[in-house]
Amino acid sequence: MLKNRVAIVTGAASGMGYATSEALAREGAAVVMADMNETLLAESAAKIGGDPFAVDLSKREGCKAVTDYAREKYGKTDILVNIAGIQHVCSIEEFPEDRWDYIINLMLTSPFLLTKYVWPEMKAQKWGRIINLNSIHGLVASEFKSAYVSAKHGLTGLTKTAGLEGGPYGITVNSVCPAYVRTPLVDNQIADQARNHGISEDEVVSKIMLQKAAIKTLLEPTDIAEVIKFLCSDAASHITGSALTIDGGWTAG
Repeated sequence: MLKNRVAIVTGAASGMGYATSEALAREGAAVVMADMNETLLAESAAKIGGDPFAVDLSKREGCKAVTDYAREKYGKTDILVNIAGIQHVCSIEEFPEDRWDYIINLMLTSPFLLTKYVWPEMKAQKWGRIINLNSIHGLVASEFKSAYVSAKHGLTGLTKTAGLEGGPYGITVNSVCPAYVRTPLVDNQIADQARNHGISEDEVVSKIMLQKAAIKTLLEPTDIAEVIKFLCSDAASHITGSALTIDGGWTAG
């Protein structure tokens, strides 16, 4: 149970962020749901009794604002779940430089800043849970995803470093590395992958997304939310600095 715990979940309006917010709220946590889609965020928060905070986390001031909000309203942050992300499928040669900056800011710099901003209060209370939604692309690479893969590999390093630094203070830091999850982000990728590889969208799912997996089904957002909920529990108090792989056997071979 997470009664009296306060969580910040980013990318919370839909997909894994929404599923995670719902799972933590169901366990009794107060959940600050951060996302830049203000309309959808308000609808999603209303469904589960979450606390919506519309913000652009690609900007430093946005990261500071949401952590300040949680501190001012609830007095602390016990749990931080960094899920907000975006994808851009394109060759390195054609990759827009401003898009690279945005993806790195949102998916690597933002988790660092949010971790930095909640760290002192977690350290003072000698308890904290930080979970970074990573990817198998934090462990292996795929073509046409240079910014995404770079951000996720960086997130793996950040997780390990923060796990080492947080251990003496009861702060655990872990990343969850799933294969493809049935989310709006993945749905949008299918058409991009089909165009880049010159194949049909059905072939993208079977020949690219599931080709290396032993279990030939896409993950669901709730699958990931349940793992994150476990990592927030006292049962996971000795798991830190890890990259927990949920990939249907993708990286086993």
